Amino acid sequence: MPSDLKKRAAEKKALKKSGSVSKKKEDVDVDLLGNAIEKVVVDPSAINRVVTGVLSSRETARDIKITGFSMNISGSELIKETEIELTIGRRYGLIGRNGSGKTNFLQALANREVPIPDHMDMFHLHEEAQPSDRTALQSVVDHVTEEVSKLEARAEQIMEDFGPDDERLTMIYERLDELDPTTFEAQAAELLWGLGFARAMMGKQTKDMSGGWRMRVALARALFAAPTLLLLDEPTNHLDLEACVWLEMYLAQYKKCLVLVSHSADFMNGVCTHMIWITEGRLQYYTGNYDSFCKSVLEDQVTQEKAYKKEQEDIKHLKQFISSCGTYANMVKQAKSKQKILDKMYEAGLTPPVSKERTFGFEFPSSDKLAPPVMSFADVSFSYSGKKEDHLYENVELAVDCDSRIALVGPNGAGKSTLLKLMFGDLTATEGVIQKHSHLSIGRYHQHSTEVLDNSATVLDFFMRTYPNDPPKFVRDIEEWRGFLGRYGVSGKMQTKEIGKLSEGQKSRIVFAMICMKNPNMLLLDEPTNHLDMEGIDGLASAIKNFEGGLMLVSHDFRLIDQVAETIWVCDKKKVTTWKGTIREYKDHLRKGMKKFDASVVK
Repeated sequence: MPSDLKKRAAEKKALKKSGSVSKKKEDVDVDLLGNAIEKVVVDPSAINRVVTGVLSSRETARDIKITGFSMNISGSELIKETEIELTIGRRYGLIGRNGSGKTNFLQALANREVPIPDHMDMFHLHEEAQPSDRTALQSVVDHVTEEVSKLEARAEQIMEDFGPDDERLTMIYERLDELDPTTFEAQAAELLWGLGFARAMMGKQTKDMSGGWRMRVALARALFAAPTLLLLDEPTNHLDLEACVWLEMYLAQYKKCLVLVSHSADFMNGVCTHMIWITEGRLQYYTGNYDSFCKSVLEDQVTQEKAYKKEQEDIKHLKQFISSCGTYANMVKQAKSKQKILDKMYEAGLTPPVSKERTFGFEFPSSDKLAPPVMSFADVSFSYSGKKEDHLYENVELAVDCDSRIALVGPNGAGKSTLLKLMFGDLTATEGVIQKHSHLSIGRYHQHSTEVLDNSATVLDFFMRTYPNDPPKFVRDIEEWRGFLGRYGVSGKMQTKEIGKLSEGQKSRIVFAMICMKNPNMLLLDEPTNHLDMEGIDGLASAIKNFEGGLMLVSHDFRLIDQVAETIWVCDKKKVTTWKGTIREYKDHLRKGMKKFDASVVK
């Protein structure tokens, strides 16, 4: 393939010399500028984002180093005068509190709002594949075919402008050699298979798929393209546990450069070789996975705290000595000497005290503990069509009480979310009986919970309007509302900010505050960690542990399940059965039982 490119580039160069090609370098620059402008328009978030930075690495280098990087969102400076360092062969986990700028950072990289060299190919996973008449398999193949065309065009342009010895061509040729069109369909099918697609699903048009399945198509595109710089923003959000295990194993072998945003510590431990922490407006880099990062931060904080205390003690003693000298002639000289020491300490910069970021700590309110049975299923069968041949569940018998701490696991499409909908009352059993205690109050979180929020209202106004004072039963003034919201990590200026301008994680915190207003005695939580940061997940786990009612949890976060679940129910083959072991043992079971790709799915 490279030899063909060289031939076409030589022909194009000859045409240019003969005058047949009239496009000037200025025209190319205008085209590139037009493309950049088009990218900014396509991404609405870029309108409110101001980014600066200078490329310090060579234009033709594989690795990226950008100095003086700053990022401002709607007048708020999230990152200030720091460095971006991305090295081939490293898999970075990008972490930081909700609202710290993780998603905006990835978007700025993807839009090339910072000076990333043109030869560096990227894929940014942040939205699902668009609905179309193309099947899942065709959509993945179409994308990589388009990538090949782009790479060939880029190679021709470099060869024409800079000659065949330009080192950027080596990288492009390596990429083209990896992408063999004769194997596209088989490779695409293998990726879709790993992400949970059966043969029939691969042949389904994307316009007939849910957003979650189209996100898997987009993820398969990203993995197949295997770009030099792969940017993944919460790639596990629409995956079941089995697909998460497969993706973790796949990404752990990624040889290029990966920047990953994930709320799952377990997933990052299995994938990442380095961590980037957005904290106090800077990017801090650590070697190792998430657990190694936590250990390093703790050690650094202990060292910093010791240095701070010693320094403060030294300053205290020096000041006391200077004060004790008074105006005695024989002591003035010593006082001046000690003052010089103090001045040098201040000039060199003092060790700051350890600044710990505020965590998301709250508690579910106390609730009445109901006597069992609180909720029971008796011989329950269900299908969305109402037909027996379409049953998702058959003859299910189960009971949930206020002492229950149950996590639902199982393959995608087995009906985990459906079971929670049956419990809540969104769906009615096709056959059998579902009984609930008359005083049962359910607090529910699902993947569309934030849609009830009014994006045009401030957080304070929304709560005061949604929960108006009703003396004498309920009275809460504005300061009490501020204190209440602060417990959910919604504090300070965030309380008077329009909800639509908050991050998805911050919106999730608002939903948990609303759940607590209901004073539930049972929680039905469907993927509650999807947009929370690590501190938020730990805060939620702590709140669940201290909750006095029952819990039904659907989550692909092994760490959360490990922290809060006492019982594991497996939803599969139209039944609900109890897993005789821990969630870690279940993960090992999934890993060992991973099905090998069946090549017949593409025949």
